[in-house]
Amino acid sequence: MALIKSISGIRGTIGGLPGEGLSPLDVVKFTAAYAAWIKHTPGDVPEPGGTEGSPVKVVVGRDARISGPMVSSLVISTLVGMGCDVVDIGLATTPTTEIAVVAEGAGGGIILTASHNPIQWNALKLLNHKGEFLSAADGKRILELADAEDFCFASVHELGTVIRRDYLDYHIRKVTELALVDVEAITAAGFKVAVDAVNSVGGLAIPRLLNALGVKEVVEINCTPDGRFAHNPEPLAEHLTDTCAQVRKSGVDVGFVTDPDVDRLAIINEDGTLFNEEYTLVAVADYVLGNTPGNTVSNLSSSRALRDITLKHGGSYQAAAVGEVNVVEKMKATGAVIGGEGNGGIIYPASHYGRDALVGVALFLTHLAKSGLRTSELRKTYPDYFMSKNKIELTPETDVDRILEVIKEKYRNEQVTDIDGVKIDFPESWVHLRKSNTEPIIRIYSEAGTPEEADRLAQQMISVIREVGGSL
Repeated sequence: MALIKSISGIRGTIGGLPGEGLSPLDVVKFTAAYAAWIKHTPGDVPEPGGTEGSPVKVVVGRDARISGPMVSSLVISTLVGMGCDVVDIGLATTPTTEIAVVAEGAGGGIILTASHNPIQWNALKLLNHKGEFLSAADGKRILELADAEDFCFASVHELGTVIRRDYLDYHIRKVTELALVDVEAITAAGFKVAVDAVNSVGGLAIPRLLNALGVKEVVEINCTPDGRFAHNPEPLAEHLTDTCAQVRKSGVDVGFVTDPDVDRLAIINEDGTLFNEEYTLVAVADYVLGNTPGNTVSNLSSSRALRDITLKHGGSYQAAAVGEVNVVEKMKATGAVIGGEGNGGIIYPASHYGRDALVGVALFLTHLAKSGLRTSELRKTYPDYFMSKNKIELTPETDVDRILEVIKEKYRNEQVTDIDGVKIDFPESWVHLRKSNTEPIIRIYSEAGTPEEADRLAQQMISVIREVGGSL
């Protein structure tokens, strides 16, 4: 069993003893702590979620995991017991929930999803009144409240209420109304599109979005939202072999793959080859920057291709520490018009500050329609980089900070960034080393012009780590 407490929420495997897995007691405790925090934390409005003196409103949405109904009932009942009014939007994507928080004028929201984690996992992802993930300080405060059990449940006359609403059509309408989404161009292209939603909420959202965009034909793959994932839910190449084969056989123009909560988007070419998850953001940014020049942001572990595309359009690129909240903070600081993460997470401020696969699909299809190219041909217009993702296990005695300091000193003549581990930028490649917050490992991501060079660079760093770390 596993239970991981972080500033962005709590996630764990279902069952087990309290404190060792995501048990019902843990769900109640952390939900109550969040409610206590949100009731006493003013946002940009006089009183979060309503007028002064009224109950705080909280939006709750969930992906299609088997444990979802159980966790949802616990969360909603706990919020009511804490005196919060709840807007239950049921099966909903993460970006749909984020958008609903703002539309409702709510004090915050809770998304019940473990994102790309396997079926036995679930999580409470916590939002503020802007529909954005919490800051480090706010997340830390909630963990403190939970650990101290510093919360008080409401009396019978102060219990909250529950209303149920569906926000999917609202979300889709907001996407189709974006200035750079051209429904007429998509309709005229007569696209046939495949969707693999790994049997989660993407199976509800993406086909409905495609119909609203005027897509001629939709081929649904794993679109029954029953939470029984047909393959590993993280949309990586090694998990999509069967999906790629189905795309190739179905004669579609493009295939889309989402993770269980639909904030990540992978693209498959018409010939069944992968567009490359890192290039989802690159392609969408190319289209956006071609129409609204400006700056971009991604995290330190994302492809250099975004920087190249940004410079081509005359903009400035900045890298943020890993984590959506860090990317959003840097985007706001630099006025970025597009940003996100190389794992297929598109953050488009014209819509909202959150990763959104629906926005990614709409912008990509518009780009594809206007380009007049096949999906595989569009991919060839971008610079080729290859990434190698590795890790090295640590012993309890390992001094990770010392290892990273030694590496930083060793490569001091290169461009070194240390806002999140150590990233070393070489003229034609880079490597990023960072300590995991959840496992006793150092993650080693490298990128170069060939797969062989990316692997060589990673192995070079592993050798240095072993040399410095001694017994590793």
